[in-house]
Amino acid sequence: MVIAYIKSAGLHFVVDVDGDNRARLIHFSALPFDEAAYQPENYSWYYNLIELRGEGCDANDHHASRHTVCMPGWGLKYVSHRHATVEGGQVLEVVMSDGAVQATMHYRFYDTAAVVRSYATVENLSDTPFTIDYVSSFSYFGLAQNHPSWDDDTFVYIPHNSSHSELQWRKSSVWQLGLSRFNSNSNLKKLQWHQTGTWSSSEFIPMGVFENPLENTAICWQVEHNGSWYTEMGNAKVGDGLYLQLTGPNGEYSHFRKTLQKGDTFDTVTAACGAAVGGFTQVIGEMTKYRRLIRRPNADNEQLPVIFNDYMNCLFGNPYTHLELPLIDAAAEAGAEYFVMDAGWFAEPVDNEGEWWSSIGVWKESAKRFPGGLNEVFDYVRAKGMKPGIWIEIEGIGPDSELAKTLPDDWFFQINGKRVIEHYRYQLDFRHPDVRAFADKTLDEVIEKYGLKYLKIDYNINASWGTNYNAESVGDGLLGHTRAYLAWLDKFFERHPDVVIENCASGGQRMDWAMLSRLSIQSTSDQTNYEYYPSISAMASTALTPEQAAVWSYPNFRADEEEAIFNMVSAMLGRIHQAGHLNKLPPANFARVKEGIACYKNIRDEIKTGLPVYPLGLIRLTAPWAAAGIVNDRTLYLSVWRKDGENATQDIPLDLPADAQPTVTQLYPSGIDTKYELDGDLFRITLPEKRRARFFKITF
Repeated sequence: MVIAYIKSAGLHFVVDVDGDNRARLIHFSALPFDEAAYQPENYSWYYNLIELRGEGCDANDHHASRHTVCMPGWGLKYVSHRHATVEGGQVLEVVMSDGAVQATMHYRFYDTAAVVRSYATVENLSDTPFTIDYVSSFSYFGLAQNHPSWDDDTFVYIPHNSSHSELQWRKSSVWQLGLSRFNSNSNLKKLQWHQTGTWSSSEFIPMGVFENPLENTAICWQVEHNGSWYTEMGNAKVGDGLYLQLTGPNGEYSHFRKTLQKGDTFDTVTAACGAAVGGFTQVIGEMTKYRRLIRRPNADNEQLPVIFNDYMNCLFGNPYTHLELPLIDAAAEAGAEYFVMDAGWFAEPVDNEGEWWSSIGVWKESAKRFPGGLNEVFDYVRAKGMKPGIWIEIEGIGPDSELAKTLPDDWFFQINGKRVIEHYRYQLDFRHPDVRAFADKTLDEVIEKYGLKYLKIDYNINASWGTNYNAESVGDGLLGHTRAYLAWLDKFFERHPDVVIENCASGGQRMDWAMLSRLSIQSTSDQTNYEYYPSISAMASTALTPEQAAVWSYPNFRADEEEAIFNMVSAMLGRIHQAGHLNKLPPANFARVKEGIACYKNIRDEIKTGLPVYPLGLIRLTAPWAAAGIVNDRTLYLSVWRKDGENATQDIPLDLPADAQPTVTQLYPSGIDTKYELDGDLFRITLPEKRRARFFKITF
């Protein structure tokens, strides 16, 4: 019996109850559900809405470590459901129970994005303690249903991630990843992607895409958590098809266990899954719409101001007043609207720069670096019409800091009574009220003292599995900390609604939607070589909204004019993070920076509402050509880079509407002729020299 058929913004979502009284998600797609043809027995291989495993319970089908038909989840029976219309969408709640444990799946739908957001609540109804080992936030067993050759003809996209090489997507057939329709009854093999610790994206962005060309459909998922997470895919038990599960921490992969006494409840982290007709580009578009809906409303993502930061290919964490003042002059002249001082402002100069790394924690300005005080610098920033910002790393204390020697151990992550140390940092535990008070006091003081409007909060460690101090397990301690950190951020914005916080973790090592639903801008990378950046900036909009993607533009003052152009094009479709020694640039190069910023300001209102397109598909770090676009109504803004390779001409398919009568304008740079033509949907460009980039506007 179908209990809910929800149609929302092109998403079709169907839940039924089978003959054993189990609630099942039997249809999740951008294609309609055939209600007339519904027969419950045709979905006999679909499992419960939730996979829930408890310690001491029979794992059932779980052998070989798959999380399917787990107990007591398999025994949960449908109790009730609630379907309601809410502002901006719909909600569905489905309650299941076996008399001892109750689980509720919560689904939120949106009127303007084909995405569902979900999480589970587990409650212990019995007098016997119940220990959770695994519980899914989203589970669906109908991928590629009735597809005769899904192992060869469906594809999984996974975003590999690392420092200096973020957002490196890989597309593979299900067969290439190791699954086969010929062993669908053996139930042993699974695919899994996960992250353990406080860097949520140091190996993978917590998301992925499944593409079914036979249906011309795709789905995209993300786990919205700033700590450990887990994604699993495998063969459905009987018949054709695959399953997908999304969750946060669990027993096997993140050392998590949580015991509930009678009446206790546990909520999973949230996950989101979207659907689209089409493929990768179309479903990323739906996720982009959704991300804008769930993000904290803020002026930064409406205005898209240009930021200058003094770190990258510039001062590199070695600031002084006499070095900052000419940079401020140049940044203001170029058109920057924020001036951010990066690391080192608190450190006494030493012969071996970087000695301060292990002693952070006391955030007081260096008198040697700023003999007239740091406010002399920031007053000058304001006098030049820009807003000041500063770098800080609030979540860790260096072991050589005096604070580390005086603060109590219960302020820090601990495993078996010993402080966790990673990359010369002790991790502060935000579950502790004194830690939150310390962070509040520190940030409030620097904001008030220096009149700051921007904080670059960096985070340069992955703090192990977590902490088992005052926690049942290290994974439980980590989950408590990450949730406390998010709550602390929420309180911060209550006090400082107009202060921008940049999310940075050695670049993009904490790029997740628990953080990005709160923070308006994300560092996409610490990549220092401008030739590699296009592959990062071109793919940034897969994981972020374009208006959150901070991309470095850092022309070298010893290079030619074309390097300045290349850098500016890299940042044109995101957020300009200008850097480099602008005050030392040759006049022609500086003019190109200034022109690029002016061009950006003319189009940024369309970036914040446009949807990303990837006309050359996935872009490898070493790809000879790269292209990325933002489409808004009948306008496409297109960035094109020739990085390397021997081919001076590149064809770029644009997928324009059938009635399009396109015209092409080179918006940037001006005054340099470029050979290009548009033949129907095919944009052909010739750049005779390597390391060249251009930016176009195509109206249709």
